[in-house]
Amino acid sequence: MAAHPRAEVAVDLDAIRHNVALLAARAGSAATMAVVKADGYGHGAVPIARAALQAGATWLGSCSLAEALALRDAGIAAPILSWLDPVGTDFASGVAAGVDLSASSTRELKAVVDGGRRAGRVPRVHLKIDTGLARNGCPAAEWPDLVDAAAKAQADGHAEVVAVWSHLACADEPGHPSIDAQADRFHTAHEQALAAGLRPLRHLANSAATLSRPDLSFDLVRVGIAMYGLNPLPQHEDLRPAMTFRSSVALTKRLPAGESVSYGQTWTATKDTTVALVPAGYADGVPRLLSGNLDVWLAGRRRPVVGRVCMDQVVVDCGDDHVEPGTEVVLFGAGHEGGPTAREWADRLGTIDYEIVTGMYRPRVARTYLGAR
Repeated sequence: MAAHPRAEVAVDLDAIRHNVALLAARAGSAATMAVVKADGYGHGAVPIARAALQAGATWLGSCSLAEALALRDAGIAAPILSWLDPVGTDFASGVAAGVDLSASSTRELKAVVDGGRRAGRVPRVHLKIDTGLARNGCPAAEWPDLVDAAAKAQADGHAEVVAVWSHLACADEPGHPSIDAQADRFHTAHEQALAAGLRPLRHLANSAATLSRPDLSFDLVRVGIAMYGLNPLPQHEDLRPAMTFRSSVALTKRLPAGESVSYGQTWTATKDTTVALVPAGYADGVPRLLSGNLDVWLAGRRRPVVGRVCMDQVVVDCGDDHVEPGTEVVLFGAGHEGGPTAREWADRLGTIDYEIVTGMYRPRVARTYLGAR
C-alpha cells in the first residue's frame, strides 16, 4: 500500500488557468501580470507562473529579486517585475537576467543604474508613486526629482523607463472614496512623467480593481489573490479556489462517554463516540487558535475537530460512523458540497485568506499538482 502524506497541499492548475483567463478577459485590452510572489501565494511560483502564462498572462510579478531569478532559473522568459529589496541589494544579476526593477526614490534608481553598469546592460525600470497607501512608493513631493533623474538616465542611455505604477489601498471595498482619490493622484504623477519627457506604461489595478474598476486597467493589470481563486470582493465572481489542504486518518478508536481529548482535556465526550486521529497539526499549518473551532470534511460530511490542535495532530469526532484508517481528510478546499474553505479559516481567525494559503509552504507539507501540462 502506498504511504499517505501526513499533510498535503494539492494545487489545481486548471483552476489557475480558469481564473487567469477570466481576469485577462476582464482586463480588456490591458496586459495581465500574474503575481507569483511568496512562492505563488503558497501554491508554488514556477508551476503557477507557467499555468498563468498558458492562460493569457504575459507578465509575471515577484516581490524580491531572488524570487524573480528563481523564475528565470526555471527557464521562464516572460517579462518579470521585481519591486522590493533591502538597501545594499546588488541588482546586476537581475539586470543581466532581464528582470524589470522598480524604483521608489532617486537612491533606488541609482542602485538599479549601477547594477546595469556592472551587468553591461541597460536596466528596465518601473517608477512607483505613492498615491495613498503610504508603504512603498515615492512621495508626491519627491516625485518630480525622481522622474527628472529617470529621464536623464534614459537620455544618457543608462536606463529604460518602462512604466509608472502604484498600488490601491481599498480596492476590495467598492465605492471607497480613496480609490478615486488615488486614481487622481496617479493621473497627476503620470502627467508629470510625460512632462519630463518619459512615455511610460501605466499600471495601478490589482485583483479587486481588475474585477470592479475597468477604467483603472490602463496598460497592465496586476492580478494576485483572485488568480488563486480567492475573491477579494463582496460580490460573487466565477473564481475557483486552486488549493486543497488535506491529510488522512491514521487511527480510529472508540471513546467512552466521560473521556477527554488532547492537551488540557478541554473537550470531553458526552456519549460513546468514535474519534479519528489525523496526523496534521500546527507544525503543518493548522493554527492552534482554531482549537474548538475547526471542522474537516471526512467520509462525505463535515465533522468537528475536538480538543486542542497539537503540533503534529488533531482529533476528529466521527460519532457512530465507521471510518477506515487511510480515509482522506480535507482541512480546507474549494468548498464543494459544503466543505471547509480557506476563507472560513480566515473568518474564524479574524484574518484574511491570503494569510492562510501563503502559510501553507512548510517543510512537512507535500505539494502536488493537478492538471499539469
